Amino acid sequence: MSNAVQAIRRGAGFTSTRPRLAVPLSALGAVLLIAGSLLPWATFILNDAPYPEKATLQFFDAPFEVGGYRAHLLWFGVAALVVTFVTRIPGRGRVLRALGWGGLAVALITTFFIAQRGGGLGAVTAADGATALGGIVGIAGGLLLILGATAAGIGEIPQWRTDLPRPLAWLVLAVAFAGVLYLVSLTLTAGGTGGASNPHAGPVFVAFLGMAGGLLGALHGLGVTRWVSALSEGHRAFSIVVLVLCALALPLTKADSEYWMTVSVTIGVYAVTAIGLNIVVGLAGLLDLGYVAFMGIGAFVAANLSGATASKLGVTLPFPIVAVIAAVIAGVFGAVVGSPTLRVRGDYLAIVTLAFGEIFRKSAQNNIGGLTGGANAIPGIPQLEIGGTAFSDSITVGSVELPAGVLYYFLIVLVVAAVMAIFANLKSSRIGRAWIAIREDEDAARAMGIKTGKIKILAFLVGATLAGVAGAIFAHKFSQASYDQFTFIESVTLLAAVILGGMGTIPGAVLGASLLFVLPERLREFADYRLMIFGLALVFIMRFRPQGLVPDRVRRAEFAGETAEGKSIEELEEELVAEHELAEEAAVGATAKENPS
Repeated sequence: MSNAVQAIRRGAGFTSTRPRLAVPLSALGAVLLIAGSLLPWATFILNDAPYPEKATLQFFDAPFEVGGYRAHLLWFGVAALVVTFVTRIPGRGRVLRALGWGGLAVALITTFFIAQRGGGLGAVTAADGATALGGIVGIAGGLLLILGATAAGIGEIPQWRTDLPRPLAWLVLAVAFAGVLYLVSLTLTAGGTGGASNPHAGPVFVAFLGMAGGLLGALHGLGVTRWVSALSEGHRAFSIVVLVLCALALPLTKADSEYWMTVSVTIGVYAVTAIGLNIVVGLAGLLDLGYVAFMGIGAFVAANLSGATASKLGVTLPFPIVAVIAAVIAGVFGAVVGSPTLRVRGDYLAIVTLAFGEIFRKSAQNNIGGLTGGANAIPGIPQLEIGGTAFSDSITVGSVELPAGVLYYFLIVLVVAAVMAIFANLKSSRIGRAWIAIREDEDAARAMGIKTGKIKILAFLVGATLAGVAGAIFAHKFSQASYDQFTFIESVTLLAAVILGGMGTIPGAVLGASLLFVLPERLREFADYRLMIFGLALVFIMRFRPQGLVPDRVRRAEFAGETAEGKSIEELEEELVAEHELAEEAAVGATAKENPS
């Protein structure tokens, strides 16, 4: 809330009436969200096709058969109405605010696209005697709900008990992770695949993101997300097993097509690469702008050693051996690139790594040594096989037919799980603590006896090794290795994934990679604007969440001024000062009573 708005409210005497306005505003906002979901949203059929979910007035013959974004608005309205009048719900102010923002996002995005594609406000208000005010009513409901939540006071995030019996804690974690799997599948498939037969897939997907943000915000306001996170920390082994099983179950959800398997494998490959970069940037604090070159090295090594038709070596080795060789060679190049870190740091190191990335790209383009194919690339890389079944084929397990490419998906899930375990162990090891010390202050780390040169080279070596494995899988999945797949923009995107997700954290790198490679794919419908939308989303996230989406404790304290529990460090300091002053006053009073003279 801006200072100007606060000043106007103070001048109007709003502060004294805020608690009394909270319930009426919240209730009215919830009712308007419900009403908006039951009203028509478009006054006429749009040029491309009718807007989905019976939004057009001519098709509005069953107002209670709501679905899609209208159902989301209805759910938010009903939930807000319950939270408004059930005062014992913990964190109700935060929950109402999140529901308000979610409802506002869904209504505003949908209304904007209907108006934009319908030629103006007439498409969402009134035209030729027809009226459709569902979007306008929904926007008003979201705004009133936000105002009501603010008037009631936001309050702190509630703390839930984590000392649950083991069976109950495991049940909670299983249900929570199953919910995450379901939300992921809905996110991937929201709006369907765009095209001439489904021209409104993009707007429906963007509106779904608004709903998902409101839902996650409400769960966070209830303290559920923090509670589940604490439970998973206390039952780490069980959580890892359940997460892997949930990930393996993705082909059994709505994302059960070859297209979504390919998208998921791509996300997994870049997640592995991002975790490797997170070692270099997130833990050791070394800026690497040419990191994707190590992934390219792994891909070309796999192409030359796997019997590709265009390979000049004529060598065919089993994939496990190829993956190990690709990892070793990429790691060696990583150590070579890391050697200049003994002499340079900061911006100069970034220039060195950028130069290495460009040297690799130009060398691959010019087919130096005949190992990269040049402009013709290296096509015809054979698909991986197991028991005579190609990884690109569909398989049948019992009576369940799994989509084509599912074996590649299973492989990348297991690789991501292994890489996450490696990262977690490295971070908590002596080497990981040395990397973090170098990141915070290299001179102080050296003064404490850390051999900073060797440790920094080791960071580059380990990160490049992981990228080499990812590159080998990438080459086999797409049956080709080409220099234009590993350009500078890919390095920048990987770096953005690490920073956006949260430097130094495992979920942060995976989440960042997922967002940065899913969003452009789903926004292809906005061919002329998708990069602008994508860039604005990054700017807003870094403005309002500079510590990353899943920060570690150090980044949370540094950028957000919060403790690991989400409490303000400044407020805690003020509380401690106040307690100290009260203790001093009590001590002075006690002394005065003992010595009345």
